[in-house]
Amino acid sequence: MITRIAQRQQNLATYHQLRQAGIPAATISGRSRRGGPWQRLLPRVYLLQTGPPDTRQQALSAVLYAAHPTADPLSGSTAALTGGSALALLGIRDAPPEPLDVLVRAPRSPVATGRVRPCPTSRWPATIHVSGVPSTRPIRAAADFAARTDDPDLVRSVLANVVQGGWCHPHDLHAELRAARVRGRPAVRVAAAELVAGVRSIAEGRARDTLAATDLPAPLWNARLHGPDGAFLASPDAYWPEEGVALEIDSAEYHYTRDAWQATVHRRLRLESRGVLVASTTPGILRDRAADVIAALRALLVLGAARPAPAEVTARGHAQLELPLPPPYAPKARDTV
Repeated sequence: MITRIAQRQQNLATYHQLRQAGIPAATISGRSRRGGPWQRLLPRVYLLQTGPPDTRQQALSAVLYAAHPTADPLSGSTAALTGGSALALLGIRDAPPEPLDVLVRAPRSPVATGRVRPCPTSRWPATIHVSGVPSTRPIRAAADFAARTDDPDLVRSVLANVVQGGWCHPHDLHAELRAARVRGRPAVRVAAAELVAGVRSIAEGRARDTLAATDLPAPLWNARLHGPDGAFLASPDAYWPEEGVALEIDSAEYHYTRDAWQATVHRRLRLESRGVLVASTTPGILRDRAADVIAALRALLVLGAARPAPAEVTARGHAQLELPLPPPYAPKARDTV
């Protein structure tokens, strides 16, 4: 029986399971002493091997610790990984693997221990298995992460990566944040508004903040641009359809290989061949020399406004972001696209 449990639970077992399998308490204690064949990872949770636990075993041990002793811990009915640790297990960029947040069905409230942070809730979600670990779905994990994280840039980045990775639609995430009653937190409110507007990265979020402090018209974020035959051209970070101006924020992290850089240049050539005026920057320049970026955009927007909008480009994307626009640069009337 103990072999079956170990195979099913990645070489992990709870004290209750070991006792149910007929292992005496003294044997459990003896085998988990220093130098023994087992290890006590958490209170009442044992690793039935001599080597160190891997990431999946660490995550599952937290669920085993928080689950009801008599319930099947793999069922996800009484405990499930959530928050940043669940998102990290999915491979979502910037999601912190610790602390190990574990959703626990109320009214149970296990004590926090080590890196494990139990999160009691009466709003129990549907659960999934990620690498054998009972977890909340990405949309709930993202909301739980946002509720327990104070770093606004990290909240911005992780929520953007959840949406950018296709794990959920921004409107659904917005609704989940509202249901979790965390949308009122300043960092969450800003991140959620950006996602609905089409912002998909922390660099784009900073660009939005920068533009909001100017008199420039509001762009479409991550709009998909198509040629007259319907062929996809590119999806610039920001786009002003009436002026035919695009903003591209190129991070070295995504362009450090020759192929990646050539793909970036080719995308820019496709846009310019259709008459789109492209302003390029990096996250560092946007952060440290924002005035230069704004000056370049202002010049291109003036040029774009003095000519017809590119006839060979159609923008399909998010409705433009509503920003206060004082004179003298008043925008033309725009329709949602």
